[in-house]
Amino acid sequence: MSKRDYYEVLGVQKGASDDEIKKAFRRKAVELHPDKEGGDEAKFKEVNEAYEVLKDSSKRQRYDQFGHAGVGGNGGGGGNPFAGYDFGGGQGHSVNFDFGDLGGFGDLFGSFFGGGGSGSSRRGPRKGRDVEMMLELDFEEAVFGVQTEVKLNLEDSCSHCKGTTVEPGHEMETCDTCKGKGQEIRVAQTVFGNIQQAVTCSTCRGTGKVPEKVCTVCEGKGTERTEKTVKIKVPAGVDDGATIRLSEYGEATANGKKGDLYVHIRVKPHKEFTREGDLILSKAHINMVDAALGTEIDVDTVDGPVKMKVPAGTQGGTDFKLSGHGVPHIKRETRGAHIVTIIVDTPTKISKEQKELLEQFKSAQKKGWFK
Repeated sequence: MSKRDYYEVLGVQKGASDDEIKKAFRRKAVELHPDKEGGDEAKFKEVNEAYEVLKDSSKRQRYDQFGHAGVGGNGGGGGNPFAGYDFGGGQGHSVNFDFGDLGGFGDLFGSFFGGGGSGSSRRGPRKGRDVEMMLELDFEEAVFGVQTEVKLNLEDSCSHCKGTTVEPGHEMETCDTCKGKGQEIRVAQTVFGNIQQAVTCSTCRGTGKVPEKVCTVCEGKGTERTEKTVKIKVPAGVDDGATIRLSEYGEATANGKKGDLYVHIRVKPHKEFTREGDLILSKAHINMVDAALGTEIDVDTVDGPVKMKVPAGTQGGTDFKLSGHGVPHIKRETRGAHIVTIIVDTPTKISKEQKELLEQFKSAQKKGWFK
């Protein structure tokens, strides 16, 4: 669905002042806030996105010139461009990538600190511990994607018993404590009298089974500390602050499902380029004569140098768009643009001959020969 005009979203005219835009935003935000009765979360986000662009003079200038394409197609706002994507990789297995909310992790931290969120009365083996790590990328690696390997020191399934806790050649048998139910009943004395509570069996840890003979290597733990190499395939277009989830690449637990590995992406700053959504921004310097007469310059992009024509009469601060030289989109085979801002350099030292020529030019201007 196409985006609405940002000025229309805020209910202001295109030439509105910064103060008018701010007042319009506050009015709309109060009216549509999701916590308010009759609020609208979708429209509230739309208003926020419009304001993020129009309050910034440089973004607003590009929006006025190029429309939504001039601000990265998404207003520089949040959202999760990677939701629902699966990427292969990792030791010959299929690794599921699940990109979390870029603005905040929500329930994610509940699983980090709660050991998989299991309650005291939960039956069955617990999920292994989730693991977090930071992956730093160069600017170009984030733009074009990269495949890399990382080494992790973590609790993996016991190589001898394969995480079953039982010595190979022996079997699991019914737990005598809970009789295979995975739970045992405890009685607590309270001011209201005795209260019965079903809790996870302390002997079998909720599985209802115990080993006939405990593994001689892990001594029934089901895991052992080991260094593991994991392949990570980072897709083209990933942004700073994104989080990649590798399903079941966290720590192991006895007879249970492994935890997940969360890879937090950090992108190193580039000396020439900055990024806004799917846009890459840079500056190019030209002298005032070339600005007046027009010229052709080589512009550095992530794809290498690209020739760009600068028409006669170009003013300092003018933006030019190089289509298809920006950041690739995650879900379609297209790329954003590279926006080049022209900086016109005025000389600080000139020769006598140059000064005379400029004086002649100035005189001609006064006579109306140039406009």
